[in-house]
Amino acid sequence: MKKILIPVTNHATLGTTEQANGTYAPELTHALKEIITAGFDYEIASVEGGQAPLYGTDIEEDAVNAEILASEDFQNRIKNTIPVQEINADDYDAIFYPGGFGLLSDLAANRDFAAIAAQHYEKGGVIGAVCHGPGALLPITLSSGDALLATKSITGFTREEEIDFGTINDIPFLLEEALARKAARYSKVQPWQELVIVDERLVTGQNPASAHGVGKAILELLGSGE
Repeated sequence: MKKILIPVTNHATLGTTEQANGTYAPELTHALKEIITAGFDYEIASVEGGQAPLYGTDIEEDAVNAEILASEDFQNRIKNTIPVQEINADDYDAIFYPGGFGLLSDLAANRDFAAIAAQHYEKGGVIGAVCHGPGALLPITLSSGDALLATKSITGFTREEEIDFGTINDIPFLLEEALARKAARYSKVQPWQELVIVDERLVTGQNPASAHGVGKAILELLGSGE
C-alpha cells in the first residue's frame, strides 16, 4: 500500500502570543478524506513527536472534519506523531504539509524535515502543501545547492487573507512575501477562493478552501493507492 507522510507542527500558539493554535484541522482532515478514500495509508510526524496541537476542530457544518476527527485511528496518530529522527524518506510516496500558523514557528525553518523532503523529491516523490503549509517548503535545498522553490510556480496564504483573519500583526513572518522572494513565481486569487497549482511533482494550495483540491491533485500524481 502506498503511504503518505504528513509532517505537522508542535507549536501550539500563534507566533509568540498565547492564542491557541497548531495545525488547522480542516486542511488536514479534508486532504485525509481524499487519501483514505483512495486507499492510501498515511503517517503523521512532527519535529518532536508526541501529541500535535490542532485548532479548528469545532467548525459547524463541516461533516468531513467531524468524521475524521471522530476516528479513533486518526486520534491515535495525531496524539502519537512520529519524531523526525525516526523518519525514513524511502518509506513514502508523497509528503503533504497541512497549514496552520504553528508551522511558521517550527517546520518553516526545520532542516531535518527539509533534508527528508529534498531526498524524497529528488528520488521522484510528490510534495504537497496548503495554506501556511508551503512555509515548510522554504528551507528545502536540493543536492545541487538550489532551493526546491527556485524553479517552481507556487501559491500559499496571502497577505489579504492574513488581514481578513486578523493575524497580520501576530504572525512570525509574512508567508506571501517569503514565498514570493524564494519561488520562481508566486500566484494568488481573490481571498478565500480556491487555487491549486501543480508544477511537476509539487502541489500547493492557497487557503483552506484549497485543501480538498491539493489532496486530490497529489493522488492524481500518485495514481492507485495499491
